Amino acid sequence: MIQYLLDHAAAGQWEVLVGDMQEELAVAKVGGHAHGRAIRFDVNDEATRLKYITEADLVISLLPAHMHMIVAKDCLVLKTHLVTASYVSDEMAALDAAAKAADLIFLNEVGVDPGIDHMSTMEMIERVRDLGGKITSFRSYCGALVAPESVNEWGYKFTWAPRNVILAGQGTARYRRNGTTKYLPYHRLFDRIEEVEVPGTGVFEAYANRDSVKYLKLYTLEDVGTLYRATLRYPGYCKMWNAFVQMGLTDPSYKIPNSEGMTYRDFLFSFISAQPGLTDRERLAFFLDEFQDGEVLSKLEHLGLLSEERIPLKEASPRCSNLLSTSPS
Repeated sequence: MIQYLLDHAAAGQWEVLVGDMQEELAVAKVGGHAHGRAIRFDVNDEATRLKYITEADLVISLLPAHMHMIVAKDCLVLKTHLVTASYVSDEMAALDAAAKAADLIFLNEVGVDPGIDHMSTMEMIERVRDLGGKITSFRSYCGALVAPESVNEWGYKFTWAPRNVILAGQGTARYRRNGTTKYLPYHRLFDRIEEVEVPGTGVFEAYANRDSVKYLKLYTLEDVGTLYRATLRYPGYCKMWNAFVQMGLTDPSYKIPNSEGMTYRDFLFSFISAQPGLTDRERLAFFLDEFQDGEVLSKLEHLGLLSEERIPLKEASPRCSNLLSTSPS
């Protein structure tokens, strides 16, 4: 996106300002382009934030989703257009009337997913209707995946905020199937999966993606019997993530005292019941009902959760401790 804007900057007669907490990353993205400028930008620095938003015609926020509102509120006051790639939160939706009254564009959900999936969906729906067709069922599968030649032990790479990877899967999924609204609670989300074959690419796992029902109106499909949106992952991912969920390792609701004094092994086995006489792998296999030499235990070991390395974070929640181990992979 940055390169695209730079490529068209001369014709558009604009300057592309790129900000990052690590200024060297912004510098690398700009690459010395004549129409680009790189700065160190901390969204929590109010003076700096207001300065650059005031100077801008359009702000593109690629911050973690929960930080968009900090920028959005300033954009509203300073009369600056805003674009994000994140789902529309209730807080963001509440700014709709005020943004319209100020003649501002507040455009969200324009990334890969959500974004390209919406645009391709509406193009397809309108094409079917133009041909006189009627849509009775709609199923959508999408997911940013690692290139086949770069697949790691997990078949996954954190290309966005690791915290949001966990949040994306939390909560109860909701969708419509055969005219009935269905609910899938978090503790069953990664257990209730289906296989999807993508021609020329292979077979993937799919799990229900958040709230599909709200798209009945947005996609103008109020009369369809089935509307289901799902996320694609390489085989084995959902089984491993389900193990995290069952062990309680994705819970952000409480802190672990003295977490900085624990090793990752200590952290992991604080969630596993004691089984005298069993090895670590035997205890895990028993708890998770998995084979000792199976893929789940292999992935846990690959992530470093059986290591004696100490957790470098005080008063961490289970989710934070887990992310510190998983982020490097």
